[in-house]
Amino acid sequence: MFFGGVEGGATHSNLVICDETGRVVGKAKGLGTNHWVLGIDECANRIIGMLHEAKDDACIPRDQPLDSLGLTLSGCEQESSNAELATRVKEKDANSARAIYVASDTAGSLFTGAPNGGMVLIAGTGSNALIRTPDGQQYGCGGWGYILGDEGGAYWIAHKAVKTVFDDVDGLEPSPYGTDRVWEVIREHFDADTRADLLPHTYKHFDKSMFASVTSKLALLAYQGDALSLNLFKCAGVKLAAHMAALAVRSSAKRVRVVCVGSVWNSWDILKPGVLKELARKQVKTEFELVKLRVSSALGAAWLAAKYVNYELPRDDSAFCSVFYTYHPEEVANGNGVANGKGVANGNGVSNVRFIHPLLSKL
Repeated sequence: MFFGGVEGGATHSNLVICDETGRVVGKAKGLGTNHWVLGIDECANRIIGMLHEAKDDACIPRDQPLDSLGLTLSGCEQESSNAELATRVKEKDANSARAIYVASDTAGSLFTGAPNGGMVLIAGTGSNALIRTPDGQQYGCGGWGYILGDEGGAYWIAHKAVKTVFDDVDGLEPSPYGTDRVWEVIREHFDADTRADLLPHTYKHFDKSMFASVTSKLALLAYQGDALSLNLFKCAGVKLAAHMAALAVRSSAKRVRVVCVGSVWNSWDILKPGVLKELARKQVKTEFELVKLRVSSALGAAWLAAKYVNYELPRDDSAFCSVFYTYHPEEVANGNGVANGKGVANGNGVSNVRFIHPLLSKL
């Protein structure tokens, strides 16, 4: 038996094929698979392209259907469009899979890191959150895209950086932090000399992923101690914690595992002050165990695909994720959201130290 799973984001996607023992036998990578951005047809084409590549990798004939295929993709929040996507994939490739299960990208991540219930909080290009309670109920928060949401995601941070510079120069909202270094990074990223040069990137030639990618450069700036960049990530931490607080009230569990997915989490050190401050402000009593996945959430999608056809795919939970922080409410004792006031020495909510970012360590 063979089960496929797709982890699909706005920027890139991964597909795996597992055999009945849970062993990965085929892999493929591809571009973003958000059907709201691409349209159903192009999304289906990209999925089929990856599926063929993964079948080749697994030495499975392309005309041999998988027993089931799980698609956990960015933008797949609506049952009607999910059903349409599944139908379109089978129309374009009748031998793709005998059954196709479609759900949001949060579902794939959740069932990869917390199959028995927990929370997933995505902070990649965009943001989204989902909780599954011990009794099997599911509730979402966010996931409304860059116009109506995406708070705490890379696009949101990038947009906030650009807007802060624009408003400061205009005098509309003077920035309490110097903007020169952030503006220099923005100009270099967009190859712009003036603010007007950013308008084509914002409107006529807008590319969400390209716009969001300036955030990785802002992270490097923050780890070098730039006050504005530090504050941007602190604000992102506040927004991500707000997702956690909103969903925590949905569960009676005293301790909840939070599967943290997306490149923004690579900057945990500078997100943390905002996260702790917001959880303290909202007096959240739930303990949170924050984990990062060691494997692609495409494996969770494959597990869901197997479950969809009533097959229990074996898995090794200890190999799937690792804990990087545990939040204990009783240790948060002041308005800064950090126990004993440690690590909070200025308005940014971080001490006057320089962090070492994973990217900087390679330079």
